[in-house]
Amino acid sequence: MAAVDTARAHAQAVLRVRGLALAVAALPAAVAVVLLAGRITGRIGAPGAADAAAWDAARWAVCAVAAVTLLVAGLAARTYRRAVPPQTPVVPLVRAEAPELYRLIDELADRLDVPAPSAIALTPDCDSWLEDVAPAAPPARHRRRARGAEAPAPVLVVGSPFLWWMRAGELRALLAPVVAGTAAAADPEIAAARRFLRSLDASLADAPPPGLGGAPVPAAPRTARRGPAALTDRITRRLLRACRAHSAELERAVAGRASERARAVDYGLRIAAQEQVGLAYAGWDRLLTRVALPAWRLGRHPAHLNAGVVAALTELSRRDRLADGYSSRLGDRPACDLLEEPGAVDAAVSRLAAELFFGRPASGGWQELEWSDYPAEVVDAGWRARAAALQSALDGPAPQARPGAPTLTRLLVRLAEGDGEQLAAALTAQLARTTAPAPLLEPVRTGRDLLVDHVTAMVCCAAVDTAGATPGLDWLDGPVLLMRGVRRTDLAGPVAQAVEQGQDGPLRAWLDAAGVRLEKPVRL
Repeated sequence: MAAVDTARAHAQAVLRVRGLALAVAALPAAVAVVLLAGRITGRIGAPGAADAAAWDAARWAVCAVAAVTLLVAGLAARTYRRAVPPQTPVVPLVRAEAPELYRLIDELADRLDVPAPSAIALTPDCDSWLEDVAPAAPPARHRRRARGAEAPAPVLVVGSPFLWWMRAGELRALLAPVVAGTAAAADPEIAAARRFLRSLDASLADAPPPGLGGAPVPAAPRTARRGPAALTDRITRRLLRACRAHSAELERAVAGRASERARAVDYGLRIAAQEQVGLAYAGWDRLLTRVALPAWRLGRHPAHLNAGVVAALTELSRRDRLADGYSSRLGDRPACDLLEEPGAVDAAVSRLAAELFFGRPASGGWQELEWSDYPAEVVDAGWRARAAALQSALDGPAPQARPGAPTLTRLLVRLAEGDGEQLAAALTAQLARTTAPAPLLEPVRTGRDLLVDHVTAMVCCAAVDTAGATPGLDWLDGPVLLMRGVRRTDLAGPVAQAVEQGQDGPLRAWLDAAGVRLEKPVRL
């Protein structure tokens, strides 16, 4: 119970800051009332007294200060009352869509002796948390009666990769400490302290929106507010600074208590489940950056990302000797079986992932993509788009009346002549004009890296057009080139030599061995 007492103590400290702020706001008004009452009763600065003029001046000054203080306090109170804490974008799950999952969480809450979450939602991230829900405003005639009503229980937000990769027992063990946190949400003092802190955060003009997991993400700096709003922001920041240490200790104590309470439920299985968290995170991150991002750039969003992460992690367990033990788990019931229609839920989460991590496509809306169509609609189309961009760089900023043919012969001659730097610069400038950066974090690419990618794409197009190669999908590496059904992994070295050193001999030898015709124009 030490953690509970610690959490309540820090919640009370936060509430004392709130109370002190109210007292400071009310103090000038209280002094003004005393002075006015003394004037009326004749006890302070009575008319005709020697000090009456001085007391009258003091009354006017204090009343003016009180009026300004109450006005500022009223503006701040209105700002805090109207501030809406930002909610993390999620895909809500109603009970009819996942009755077994709700039953599992209800039984878990019952075992932990805590209130059950009010709802369940999914997020396209490898994290899980409780998100408080602001109670709906009651009608005016019921508002006074509703003031004493308890806030609704928080929503349980579950990372969708966990639901597809983990087994049902593993998911229950992993969520036990999270669900145990509903006990703190039901505590009146802790809930009041959190509401106060959320209203302060939400009221700031430059408060960044929450990212996945509820953590703030960097936001573009906004124009500084002026006038009363600037004063309100200054007061808010002072209050937040006064509460910062207590807020951190409050959440630390709540997390410690939840972990302690959950220790009695599936503790041994939770240790094994934690190992799956790291694996799921690695597979999810790789799937997004290597597989999903090329599709998003073309305006396609894979409709079943969560099923894809299972395929990626299964492939990883097949390749990696250290992951051999993970494949034996796949015989157990997956947690996604707790959903009534996993495919429909996966599609909704996948669409949300595209909007969160990439944004809106450059032209038109999103087009849903099945994994079976990925090689043709993403791999081949992406190669040809990069080949076309490289062809534009070869033609130069001012194209001739008759641009050169898009052949490998022309490209290799330019590279052998040492034009790699010039092509890389032209390609970088062209992509900067035509390609919008994705919000999803990517490593910084140099001009040479981009040129290597585009040369590789043109070679792959030529191999498809003239040597019977086919585009393929690797769950861990994304787009790949298949020749006679076998993935070719030996192309990177010859391309790098041609781009970086101007040595086209190894690449010509590779192309000759593969049966690729250099003189035939590539279909763009």
